[in-house]
Amino acid sequence: MSLAARVEITSRYARLYVGASKRVKGELLDEVVSVTGWSRDNARRRLVAASKARPGRGREVVPRVRKGRSSKYSYDALMVLQRVWAVSGGQCGKYLAESMALQLDALERHCELVFGRDRYSREVREELLAMSAATIDRYLKPVRDSDPIRGIAATKPSPLLRSSIKIRKAGDEVEDEPGFFEGDTVAHCGPTLRGEFARSLNLTDVRTGWVWTRSVPNNAHAHILSGLQAAVEEIPFAVTGLDFDNGTEFLNHAVIKWAGEMGIYFTRSRPYKKNDQATIESKNNHLVRRYGFYYRYDTPEEVRELNRLWRLVDDRLNFLTPTKKPVEWGSDRNGRRKRIYDKPATPLARLLRTGVLAQGQQADLLAYRDSLNPAGIGRQIAAAQARLRDLAADKTDALHTRATSVLAHRRKGGIWVQHRDAAG
Repeated sequence: MSLAARVEITSRYARLYVGASKRVKGELLDEVVSVTGWSRDNARRRLVAASKARPGRGREVVPRVRKGRSSKYSYDALMVLQRVWAVSGGQCGKYLAESMALQLDALERHCELVFGRDRYSREVREELLAMSAATIDRYLKPVRDSDPIRGIAATKPSPLLRSSIKIRKAGDEVEDEPGFFEGDTVAHCGPTLRGEFARSLNLTDVRTGWVWTRSVPNNAHAHILSGLQAAVEEIPFAVTGLDFDNGTEFLNHAVIKWAGEMGIYFTRSRPYKKNDQATIESKNNHLVRRYGFYYRYDTPEEVRELNRLWRLVDDRLNFLTPTKKPVEWGSDRNGRRKRIYDKPATPLARLLRTGVLAQGQQADLLAYRDSLNPAGIGRQIAAAQARLRDLAADKTDALHTRATSVLAHRRKGGIWVQHRDAAG
């Protein structure tokens, strides 16, 4: 008798063996021994093992009914959690768990959440504050959205002045005080790089994570320079250094001369090494692209709407959204090297801890933070995004349709070849 046949017989007898009396178990053992030729002890061990085996094809003996885990938190808490997550800008569980008290206090202060209304109560507040990061992520998973659209890189390396600018590599130490910013521009070109289109200039402080964003009509050095000048005036602490990629919009005489006059030192990343600017590269995605989409913006009205949007987004990220920063290297339990991060905190909280601000500046920033309404900011951001869609969505779709139709395929001699249509 084959081993597979013996396993099948054992599985069938195990179904009866599990709940049988002592006398019946003895009779079943006799039958299994006579059929399989096993010893009595071996047959008993195999019957017991088969009765405990996980259900599966050819081995199902005792189906295990898994009990669904009862929810630890109330339905009202889950509904309010979704609302808080939406007005926070879709923060991940680690960040939302850290900023939950800040979000709830602000929403209560502006009467967006009122006890006894819209499922919100003191008990719900306590539940929300007690949720862990993993629990928040698990409950929010069904409502998360993804954006499949991708953009086009538009950086053109500058052959001029490159050798005179110091290279900064990934892992190089920066100053302990805030003020050293990584910067980059994001092209709002849509599916084509032809013609002129808006660029968004983004600066991110490496030490605190403070962000500043502004859109300009194109990447001419005059517009980039005006954006940098506005950043120095509006950022609430001194800008001491700037790190850019090798694009011509930054590495030109006008910008470098201005930086020298302002006492701001310049560094640049290595070509084709995005990890040298990991801080700003992450902001390009989850700040500019996430809020500004991948549409083509090339009119003054669209630039104005973008700048209206960026002021709202910067307030949300600087005052209400925690981030975490790498602090050192460590090793996991297998001895592999890994990054160790600090506790999540908002850029404002990190800035206050550095002590570079005067007492009056600290009081002004805290008062401004308390004046912010997360739900109101969310509504204004949604309105600005809707306006951008009205202005640019159809235009971008038309350009995308044309771009995809220019390179069409046709069959010739059994081989697919590319050709340009009449519109190309």
